[in-house]
Amino acid sequence: MSTTQFWGTWQLQSFEVRTSGGQVSYPFGRDATGYLIYGQDGYMTVAVMKANRANFDSPDLLAGSPDEKRIAFDTFGSYCGTYEVQKDKIIHHIKVSLFPNWSGTDQERFFKFSADQLVLSSPPMPAGGKEQTGIVVWRRVKPS
Repeated sequence: MSTTQFWGTWQLQSFEVRTSGGQVSYPFGRDATGYLIYGQDGYMTVAVMKANRANFDSPDLLAGSPDEKRIAFDTFGSYCGTYEVQKDKIIHHIKVSLFPNWSGTDQERFFKFSADQLVLSSPPMPAGGKEQTGIVVWRRVKPS
């Protein structure tokens, strides 16, 4: 599979996680927002967040309270690095991640294209104290 199908910017349509028992949850809410970018140079970046996140009380970037910082962390996800395509999966070689445990790791995602949509799904992984599979639907952003 060529990487050219991935190139460009993708806007988040839905982000859900499912347990093996079929329970579905939305860690960033049903109205989560975000973008995924795959560059021709082999680099990628993704950022996803809960819609309508609360602002910190202070405009100072470093002055958030511990509770404000915890909530900000819990309502945002992001990482970047390089990528490679192997048959039906894409491997994200993570260089930088909000979740420190992922920096320097490889994250595998199975993919499926349908018209202007890209569906990425993870192998089962620990999330919220359970093994869960993430299913994320992206729509290609049209050039303006």
